[in-house]
Amino acid sequence: MASHHGHRHDHHDHDHRDDRSHGHGHAHGHAHGHGSGHGHSHVPATFGSAFATATLLNIALVVLQVAYGVLAHSMALLADAGHNAGDVLALVLAWASHAMSQRHPTERYTYGFRSTSIMAALINATVLLVVTGAIAWAAIERLFAPQPVAGATVMAVAALAILINGAAAAILARGNKEDLNVYGAFLHLVADAAVSAGVVVAGLIVLVTGWLWVDPVASLIISAVIVWSTWGVLRDAAKMSLQGVPPQIDPGAVRVYLQSLPAVAEVHDLHIWPMSTTETALTCHLVMPDGYPHDDFLDAVYAGLQQRFGIEHPTIQIERGDRPCKLSPAHIV
Repeated sequence: MASHHGHRHDHHDHDHRDDRSHGHGHAHGHAHGHGSGHGHSHVPATFGSAFATATLLNIALVVLQVAYGVLAHSMALLADAGHNAGDVLALVLAWASHAMSQRHPTERYTYGFRSTSIMAALINATVLLVVTGAIAWAAIERLFAPQPVAGATVMAVAALAILINGAAAAILARGNKEDLNVYGAFLHLVADAAVSAGVVVAGLIVLVTGWLWVDPVASLIISAVIVWSTWGVLRDAAKMSLQGVPPQIDPGAVRVYLQSLPAVAEVHDLHIWPMSTTETALTCHLVMPDGYPHDDFLDAVYAGLQQRFGIEHPTIQIERGDRPCKLSPAHIV
């Protein structure tokens, strides 16, 4: 059979007459694509060094922010340090999960370790929310018991944070722009630079006006921004860990597409789930009383699923429909 976007193995050694005589056939397609941003990216050698450099820069930044945040009595600086500490964890976990996803499947882990990227996203979001909650609580306490804040120190360290996050973002931008994980980390670092800019503004206000409440209020605002931006990641990662349909795919549209295929009388036992944060699998039964309409039918279906929905690991079972399938009812898995 012809290959679409990579390697595909279609296990249906029977011909059309076999489908009619046995009642059903089984076809399995999987492809590792290079297009549309959905496939398993072939990351260049610079990926590891880019992540290592960005991680080291953020570790140095966290140490500086914690030290000067304590010395300057700045909750806003500590809030930014907590956020950047979460970024260090995110970078390390994303790096590790990518490395694990490259390992070959085993007899026990037949899908390999692709789903570690989902676990990493879930852990990152959870830890970041917990850290942010602790920082917000400390800021509320500081709001009722203000302490002198060294505005100039806060501004200097936060300005340094802008430079470091900007440099780390630039390093990742030179990596692989087609890799969604790298691009996501790049956007996160850009957002961090914007948060640090907010800390600079807070330090300037304290320095000019002497309003001590500005610092903890800035910390609370930063915490709210972090929660707002992280909640979506936590929600999507939780859905993916429960094998929910990836948010970019409309399961109704997939069903309509399969139902509209020539010679298909019914579609049932349709399941769509994420194998990783970038790869999606599908299984379904197609009832085709008259068998395949043409020899390239399965190749065309696989290509359609990949091009229309980014689904690159489909497994399709063909049934004649002359005997009931126990998995036909929608509530049965």
